[in-house]
Order: sequence, then C-alpha cells, then structure tokens
Amino acid sequence: MPPLSTVDWSPLTLSLKVAFVATLVALALGVALGWLFARRRFPGRLLLESAFMLPLVLPPTVIGYGILVAAGRRSPLGAWLREHFDYTIIFNWHGAVVASALVALPLVLKSASSAFAEVDRTLEAAARTLGQSPFSVFLRVTLPLAWPGILAGTLLAFARAMGEFGASLMVAGSIPGQTQTLSMAIYDAVQAGKDDLALLLVIVTSLLSIGILAASTRYLSLR
Repeated sequence: MPPLSTVDWSPLTLSLKVAFVATLVALALGVALGWLFARRRFPGRLLLESAFMLPLVLPPTVIGYGILVAAGRRSPLGAWLREHFDYTIIFNWHGAVVASALVALPLVLKSASSAFAEVDRTLEAAARTLGQSPFSVFLRVTLPLAWPGILAGTLLAFARAMGEFGASLMVAGSIPGQTQTLSMAIYDAVQAGKDDLALLLVIVTSLLSIGILAASTRYLSLR
C-alpha cells in the first residue's frame, strides 16, 4: 500500500464537495416534493411521483445520457448557456453535481414523504388554532417532527452521491484534479494496474460509507 503522504487526495476532496452540494440540492427538492406527495391529492400524482423516483431504478448511464441530451453542448439549453455565459456543465464538476443530485433525489423524496405522512395532524391543527400561519406551522411543527426521517434519507443521499460513477463519468469525465471523483479514481487505478492505490481508496470509501450508514440508522431509530 502506498505511503499516505504520496497519495493524491484531490479525488476525495472533490467527492466530498460534489456530494455536499448535490445533497443540498436533493434535500431542497426532496423536502418540497415529499410534502407535496404526502399531503396533496391531484390527478397524475402517482405518475409524477414515479417519474421523480425513476433515477432509483434506471441505469446510471441512462441518467447521464439524459443530462447530455437536456444540457449538452448541442442541446438548446447547452447552446444558450455557452453562447451567453460561455459555460457548460460538460467536463465540469458541476455536471457531476447535477448527476449526483438526480440519483440522490429519490432517497430524500421517499424518506421525506413517509416522514410527513406520519406527522400527527392534530398537532398541526392545534398550532393553527393558536393563530400560527400555515408556513409557521410547517417550520415549527411539521418539519421538526419529520426531521429525523428526512435526515436519515439525506444521509443516504449523501452516501449515494459519494458513490456516483456512471452518470458523472458520462457528463463530467474523469479529469485528474478537475472532475475525477473517488469512484473514478478507483476505476482509473485498477485500469492502470495500481492495485495498492485502488485498495487504499476502496478502504477509505468503505469507511466513509459505513459511517454514513451508521448515522442514518441512528436517525431512523429516532422516528
């Protein structure tokens, strides 16, 4: 195993940065959508919820291809961003964030939806009788009661974003020091025959994942 001082840890730091930003995006969308699907009934709700859950079962390459079609350089959105802002998510760590957020979203959404559905409505009704606005009831009653379940799903989403490979590779590539995340670094090390380096990175990834899963299980037990 190579000395730790000689190892390039930029894939680890980039993975943590990508996973953190992607998890924030997934958390914001997941909480909003989870509340909507748990508390509102409208035509097409099940179909819409299934569409948001698709990244959970689709191959990552399908997600990556969808991002390329929607925001690639040849797409209307990609061309507009390139023309007006000289910006593209292709071969950019931002592309890895988009891919990771998409695959992590279903984990937050499902946990948030279940958590909101289990909140006692009588407590919310009591808060409204005390003159609280709907938004205040959500912030002071609904969200705190649902938070342990939401946090458990968020931790799982972070772990999923940390391990994202296929979609991120298609969109961001594996450029050392720029877009190469931990999972990509492991793949590249194996391809290059650097088995000692690959083993070290696998151990680091496994320890991080075990810690995150343990924390998620802890918060699930609080529900």
